[in-house]
Amino acid sequence: MSSTTTITKPSKANIGVYTNPAHDLWLADASPSLAQVESGETLEHGEVTVAIKSTGICGSDVHFWHAGCIGPTMVVRGDHILGHESAGVVVAKHPSVTHLEIGDRVAVEPTIPCGKCEPCLTGRYNGCTNVEFRSTPPVPGLLRRYLNHPAIWCFKIGDMSYEEGAMLEPLSVALAGVQRADIKLGDAVVICGAGPIGLVTLACVKAAGASPIVITDIDEGRLKFAKEFCPTVRTHKVEFSHTPEQFAEKVLELCEGEAPRVALECTGVESSIAGAIYSVKFAGKVFIIGVGKNEIKVPFMMLSTKEVDLQFQYRYANTWPRAIRLLRGGVIDLKKLITHRYTLEDAVEAFKTAADPKTGAIKVQIQSFEDGEAR
Repeated sequence: MSSTTTITKPSKANIGVYTNPAHDLWLADASPSLAQVESGETLEHGEVTVAIKSTGICGSDVHFWHAGCIGPTMVVRGDHILGHESAGVVVAKHPSVTHLEIGDRVAVEPTIPCGKCEPCLTGRYNGCTNVEFRSTPPVPGLLRRYLNHPAIWCFKIGDMSYEEGAMLEPLSVALAGVQRADIKLGDAVVICGAGPIGLVTLACVKAAGASPIVITDIDEGRLKFAKEFCPTVRTHKVEFSHTPEQFAEKVLELCEGEAPRVALECTGVESSIAGAIYSVKFAGKVFIIGVGKNEIKVPFMMLSTKEVDLQFQYRYANTWPRAIRLLRGGVIDLKKLITHRYTLEDAVEAFKTAADPKTGAIKVQIQSFEDGEAR
């Protein structure tokens, strides 16, 4: 074991937020223990210990809690720590780490790729065949006070708040989508879904110079929030009775007769995807960011006769430095999206708030330390 250096003596025990196959949600001791943090005995080559300050609750966290799985392979099979949107401060490091120092404020990218498979070697490590992604079973997540993590996946955030640092993960999701969808200046764009990812995507699309921009949702409250967040966006409340043709007609009307070149689908819902396909112009693109069921139906002939490109996204790769520059440079501001804050001790209540549409929550964040530094 190699020696480590710590900035201050940690004062609080490490606890994490757990779920299990029975859909329970509770707090319990997590690794590394307080004694291990103080001694650094669990740090491996290339690792640092991060005192997590702020963590956002993602829809996938709620889904693992409520449904116990996402798709056929991501299944909660035992006690499992949630969370993958976090930022904090380096409190210990292995001597092999040279680019980070004790006291550095960092955001934690939850991806730990193998670095050896073809996707890794070609720069698309989001497709790593041996990836460990924090919070995706069986890999424990970030929602705890202390975490040992590879230093290479901890990015300095300077004087950015920890809350904003935790928003870098959803921003990375949106950036990956906007980049691969190839949004251009002046593109008419429709965004399906005004949840957290849809709203972050809205911020990115606006910054990329798209115009006009339409955002749709079934929830009037979220559309109102979207309008307050981005006053120039045009909103459409979707009714369950709407056909894809009716959806497309309304989008066309809101775009003043200019069918969108790109639809960014952020819900993963079958009917929403169909509406997006009908709404784009000939040779347009539907880019699906949202996560849906294992199998869905799509309007094949509409895709075919309009030569619509249908693309999909799985996480992100190489987005964090870009995301940090956008927030620090003021190009994108996501602070308004953080609507609710809880302490780690109140994490169960935080999850209930995030899971209940009636609360009006957009992004719920959990603060692991009550030191006033999160913001």
